[in-house]
Amino acid sequence: MRNVLFLVLSFVWIGNVLADPLPSWNEGGTKTRLLEFVERVTDPGSPDFVPIPARVAVFDNDGTLWAEQPVYFQFLYALDRLEEIAAADPSVLNSVVLRAAAQGDLETVAKAGEEGLLEVVMVSHSGISVDAFQADVANWMETAVHPTKDMPLKHMTYQPMLELLRYLRDEGFSTYIVSGGGIHFMRAFAEEAYGIPPEQIIGSAGKTRYEVVDGTPTILKDPEIAFIDDKAGKPVGIDSKIGRKPILVGGNSDGDFEMLEWATSGDGARLGLIVHHTDAEREWAYDRDSHIGKLDRGLDEGPAKNWLFVDMAKDWSRVWSGSPN
Repeated sequence: MRNVLFLVLSFVWIGNVLADPLPSWNEGGTKTRLLEFVERVTDPGSPDFVPIPARVAVFDNDGTLWAEQPVYFQFLYALDRLEEIAAADPSVLNSVVLRAAAQGDLETVAKAGEEGLLEVVMVSHSGISVDAFQADVANWMETAVHPTKDMPLKHMTYQPMLELLRYLRDEGFSTYIVSGGGIHFMRAFAEEAYGIPPEQIIGSAGKTRYEVVDGTPTILKDPEIAFIDDKAGKPVGIDSKIGRKPILVGGNSDGDFEMLEWATSGDGARLGLIVHHTDAEREWAYDRDSHIGKLDRGLDEGPAKNWLFVDMAKDWSRVWSGSPN
């Protein structure tokens, strides 16, 4: 009899675990609102029902799906690649910013602002085919380690957000990345990391061109900017590439403000979500004064727009995909 009772209780426990699509989200208002939103838009009997083709969810990447401190991970890659390029041809270091970057002097690079960062990215991300670049990024991701956390970068995706992505897809949503990061950089790892295929990634892009190289048709990356997918560029990119206004959108910074504002406007059920970095112990705590992922306007205006703020310290029982903490 005791064995039978044990089996019954075990099945109940397993059933409860399996029934929870967001096990790394703590019980509370945030998790409840997420679940209720998805239930409303997927229930054919609900007045808020949304047909599957219109169930579009978009998410920023840096600071929303994986970490972004103390610098964007793409910039860490850019520094490593610049070092390799300069070792083969020192003449590429033809500016103060590039020389500083090659020496690891991030303070000087940071002082140069966005233009300085773009200069480093343009040199390190060009003069190579798209295929070779993405293969190089994929190889780099296999061994790259965070400079202060001493964790593999590929383990620094957010487990709760991975669960949310899977849950949404299970409920008929198409999930997209809409990020200021480079489109070719993200395409190198996003499908493995997030289950999001290359055609569902919108990002900043440099100019490319077609050329037959040694008899092989090739797409080459040139050192010029074609599109910046940040701030007001994000809704423009969504409209251009998807052609539908998302009904769920997630971000973490003021760089996502216009995307959230646009996507949550209009008729029907819509949900805007902001990942608020409040966990100094497990991750980092930052918002208004941060040099990366600044969240200022969003904090001021988001509540009146009924956006959902995810308090990382309170709402997540686990942060990293590669760690139980």
